[in-house]
Amino acid sequence: MPFNSTNKYALSIVKQEGQDHHYVAYIKGAPEKIWKYCGRILYQGKYKQIDAEDRKNFDGVNLRFGKNGERVLGFAMLPLPKEKFYEGYPFNTTSPDNFNFPIENYIFVGLISLMDPPKESVPFAIKKCQSAGIKVIMVTGDQPPTAAAIAKQIGIITLKTNEDLKEQGYDSQEALQKASAIVIHGDMILKAFEDGDEIGAQILETWVRKPQIVFARTTPSQKLQIVKACQAIGNVVGVTGDGVNDSPAIKQGDIGISMGISGSDVTKDAADMILLNDDFSSIVDGVEEGRKIFDNLKKTIVYLLTSNMTQIWPFVALVILQIPLPLSNIFMLIISVGTDIYPALALAYEEAEVDIMTRKPRKPTDHLVTARLLTHAYGQMG
Repeated sequence: MPFNSTNKYALSIVKQEGQDHHYVAYIKGAPEKIWKYCGRILYQGKYKQIDAEDRKNFDGVNLRFGKNGERVLGFAMLPLPKEKFYEGYPFNTTSPDNFNFPIENYIFVGLISLMDPPKESVPFAIKKCQSAGIKVIMVTGDQPPTAAAIAKQIGIITLKTNEDLKEQGYDSQEALQKASAIVIHGDMILKAFEDGDEIGAQILETWVRKPQIVFARTTPSQKLQIVKACQAIGNVVGVTGDGVNDSPAIKQGDIGISMGISGSDVTKDAADMILLNDDFSSIVDGVEEGRKIFDNLKKTIVYLLTSNMTQIWPFVALVILQIPLPLSNIFMLIISVGTDIYPALALAYEEAEVDIMTRKPRKPTDHLVTARLLTHAYGQMG
């Protein structure tokens, strides 16, 4: 059974002859999930029952790896007795609901941690987003300690989290309320929605209002709920991802962004934009380019509208005061072609203003041509 985000582990049954077995079942996946299925542990080449000290050691090692920003995998095995699981036994590994073999009392083999460091450009890109008024929320399948450690490395979290406050003696709810930076486990979202969708949505909206947020061990449906909560409080949401599990959230976002190299075909189909280099900093470059284009269009419109005033006043003077036109209409059109079109085209290629990435994002209701722009073009410059 391949790994999936619901079960959070992969399982395989291998033909492996032994003294009392033909087959051995192996599982690997989220450490806390694997640990639940285990009743024994492999210790110095022998199997022994798990005791309180083993649980303490497991929690300590798992937390230490996680706090280092390492991705942790747990591993376990179970030799299947040959009396029941004879040679050629028809195993069903489609899903845990249909297993025709045990999924408890496994032997815990160990933990492996993997370093998957963020790209060097990401911390700078996160800082640029924050200065531009864009809040970055991390939604990951990693366990909370790993997610929090990586979030701190890249600058998504800079304040004390609810987990830090819990270590200082606060209870879970008090820590959540007091902390400005929060790390939310997927199970907490599940619990919030137990009392109904409306109450769950309200709790989730309270969480996403926090300045710094990380969601860990999330499922595809929870990613979708997070996006909806962000939209419900009035945010324009861009969602990035690469796997099939991310596609519902990407489709729901105001702009869905898929990875071009590692992204699945389903995710690319659901996305509005595809990053050809799989680099988060490219999104920031896109935002900057978009703001520059919007700015330059405004400059072009102001320039073109300004000349209208200089052209209309001589005509008004002719009608009201009978002052003759200095130039005929055809001459005015020729001058307009020369002095309007080419300089206006040049304005479209203007470099971005220095403060373009420190301004707050404009509202969705803001128009390209506003009363302020018309006042500037006609009343001031014109």
